[in-house]
Amino acid sequence: MLKALTKKETYIRYLKSLKFSLYCMTHPLDGFWDLTHEKRGTYAAANTILIITLITRILKLRFTSFLFIQVYWEDINIFLYLASILFPLALWVVGNWGLTTLFDGKGRLGQVYMATCYGMAPYPIIQIPLMIVSNFVTIEEGQFYSVLSMISLIYCALLIVAAMGQIHDYSFGKNILFTIASLFAMLIMVFILMIFFSMVSQGVAYFVSLARELMFRI
Repeated sequence: MLKALTKKETYIRYLKSLKFSLYCMTHPLDGFWDLTHEKRGTYAAANTILIITLITRILKLRFTSFLFIQVYWEDINIFLYLASILFPLALWVVGNWGLTTLFDGKGRLGQVYMATCYGMAPYPIIQIPLMIVSNFVTIEEGQFYSVLSMISLIYCALLIVAAMGQIHDYSFGKNILFTIASLFAMLIMVFILMIFFSMVSQGVAYFVSLARELMFRI
């Protein structure tokens, strides 16, 4: 009985934390402060928002009108397509946390991830209705679709920036500065990873050629 009650309480807390993303959308400063400092958010809800966002991205390829998106399925690798979203997310979380930790940022790595995922909440909320509406509008009315689609992205970006300021307890100017610095950190990490994988591939190619040479001589 006690175990059942605990599961029920956990589920209720999860639903409340998921619903809290709507409050963060309309009251970003208070919402993102409470998200971490008052522990109103949960990792389960953050993961749910991220998963729904990824599913929405895939559904857009399938159900958005061909007037707005032309998809060649034979050229699409779903795993790489999802990685193109998850990889920048990972770079952002690590880059922002790494920089802000050095300059009195109060947010932990998990909190940066949670707040970033909560900041994505407007994307599926706006894009799913747009996806449906796209099949009932003409190309002349396409500006309406394009503008709202861009608004969803800008809205998410603004929420994520606001979230970083609240969880790190930064002023507006300092938050903007470290947002830009985090973007540069992402580029640096990509550059380092490219060098690393290039060195690994060259090392593997060297040992493969060496093994072939030994086999040829034997």
